[in-house]
Amino acid sequence: MAKKTEAKAEKPKAAKPKKAVKSNAVASKAVLKNVRIGPRKVRLVLGLVRGKPVQYALDLLKLTNKRAAPVVYKMIQSAVANAKDKSTVDVDRLIVGECFANGGTSMKRWLPRAQGRATPIQKRSSHVTIKLKEI
Repeated sequence: MAKKTEAKAEKPKAAKPKKAVKSNAVASKAVLKNVRIGPRKVRLVLGLVRGKPVQYALDLLKLTNKRAAPVVYKMIQSAVANAKDKSTVDVDRLIVGECFANGGTSMKRWLPRAQGRATPIQKRSSHVTIKLKEI
């Protein structure tokens, strides 16, 4: 006996709604790689300035007593200089939008211990990115 084959009518797929375009496009960014400070320590400083106006963030970093503060200070200044270079943004309206620190390469070292043993040490580095947005 032969089986009957039925042709299924396919339904037309519904159009997907378009995503809204963000009005806060990135004005400029600065990237610094292989900073010899661990990423957890850099993230503490980046958390202080995230979402703040640029001038307020720079003033805050001058008073911050962390080793990563001068590094982040210079990066924000560099990102502002990049924004001025584009000359399409108002520097007074810039805020620190997105900023993050990813892990870089780790130098592996050994610490001598008692009775001829050794303990491994990882000297971590970071890749830091700061993006400024115009409000």
